[in-house]
Amino acid sequence: MPRNKSIVLLSVGHACVDVYQGAVAAMVPFFVAERAYTYAAASGIVLAASLLSSVAQPLFGVLTDRRPVPWLLPVSTVLGGLGVGLSGVGGSYALTLLFVALSGIGVAAYHPESARVARVAGRGSHRSMGWFSLGGNVGFAMAPLLVTAVIATGGLRFTPLLVLPALAGSVLTLPVLRALGEPPSADGGTGAAGGRDDWASFVRLSLAAVCRSIVFVGMSTFVAFLARERTGGGTAAGTLALCVLYLGGAVGTVAGSNLAHRWDRVTVVRMSYLITVAAVAGVVFVPGPAMYAFVALTSIGLYVPFSLQVTLAQDYLPSRVGTAGGITLGLTVGVGGLTSPLIGRIADATSLRTALTPLIALPALSWLLFRTLPEPAAEPLSGDRGGATAQETGIRPAERTGA
Repeated sequence: MPRNKSIVLLSVGHACVDVYQGAVAAMVPFFVAERAYTYAAASGIVLAASLLSSVAQPLFGVLTDRRPVPWLLPVSTVLGGLGVGLSGVGGSYALTLLFVALSGIGVAAYHPESARVARVAGRGSHRSMGWFSLGGNVGFAMAPLLVTAVIATGGLRFTPLLVLPALAGSVLTLPVLRALGEPPSADGGTGAAGGRDDWASFVRLSLAAVCRSIVFVGMSTFVAFLARERTGGGTAAGTLALCVLYLGGAVGTVAGSNLAHRWDRVTVVRMSYLITVAAVAGVVFVPGPAMYAFVALTSIGLYVPFSLQVTLAQDYLPSRVGTAGGITLGLTVGVGGLTSPLIGRIADATSLRTALTPLIALPALSWLLFRTLPEPAAEPLSGDRGGATAQETGIRPAERTGA
């Protein structure tokens, strides 16, 4: 299978999974409207979706470092869809938390292995990883539209229809897995490029990614409410704000992977975090519909670093690619979700503006953490060298033809 076709299928499959990350936040206003949840209770749903995911993704990453488990891609996709699909069935808050937690586990199982498979299929190219990440952004962006179309039609009892993207995504991954046909390599299928692990740089990158995640999760959980307050609109105003937030992420992901071919990744990430400081301030303080422009700029600024941080993490830990992916794609995002109930409590006690104001400082902290990070010099995976080595991909030279 040609590389481009593999990446396209993986990207679409990624979209079908990340629909369920975006769906949880998109469902929050409907839970508030139909079940009269407080901000704190509603944000607890986001917490449930991210808590187990944050703990489980690094564990799945360690598993994929020891041995490839490509069957996780279709299975975890279906699990993520089932959890969200069942979350609106019945009126029990405890069952709702259980089902969204189940979805979080499915998402957790998917990302480390899918990042490893994307690295193999894309032969280490930044652009390939960027397109793979773009699929997730598109899934996020589609989530509010999909959720609104389903739930506005028949209420929360229609949520089982939301399992359909998961079924489609699981089927799309199968041709790629058959084409790659990855047997375990001598290094256990890690896709390691060799070289020494730079844990100090990896930890600093992970802390910066945590700050980024707190901002994004806070925005995705509460920007719909903020837009309704600021514009005087109803549910449509909130849905539009979420769509802008997620579509801006798609733009930022593509821009980041292309900018990394002009400047080094660390420089691109630093610049994006500086821009994000002003953008978040605009979301919090600019009145009226103009806030949508700052929502878009915030999303772009937060997502330019997204795929670049994944490849940087993999290069900082070349012998632990799965662990690097599990932490940067999972644990850091989950930690961001842990803060959403705190933001909700502050919002209940004061106002949304007061609760979201501290988010302005976090991109600045990410910039500080990146300010002296090194660009990995050994075997950079730019994709301009004609692809990654056999040791990097875990595929023998004879297996590379048509990969």
